Amino acid sequence: MVLEDLKKDLTEAHANVRSYLEKSEEYLELKVFKILMRFLIWGQQTVLVSLAVVFVLIFISLGISLALCEVLDSHYLGFIAVGGFYVVICFLVFIFRRKLNGPMLRKFSTFYFDET
Repeated sequence: MVLEDLKKDLTEAHANVRSYLEKSEEYLELKVFKILMRFLIWGQQTVLVSLAVVFVLIFISLGISLALCEVLDSHYLGFIAVGGFYVVICFLVFIFRRKLNGPMLRKFSTFYFDET
């Protein structure tokens, strides 16, 4: 009688452990899917907004360059001035690139650790 009860309890424990492992695997798959989809959606939105910003910057840069060309009476100096401005911006981004890592790390960590 005692051995039969022990065998029954062990069988139930085995079934419970198996069920727990299966549910944990399903949860992990759903968690990975959620993280991947949030990342892909965020990436898609970032690419679309970035493209829009690039087009805006191109047209604004052309407009400023042409305006500077008229002011400076030289077709080249306006474009060189705007190009120099972008070189300065690139140099500043290069210098402060480590400070940009923190916000990016925080943004990507919310994809993984956010439980909502």
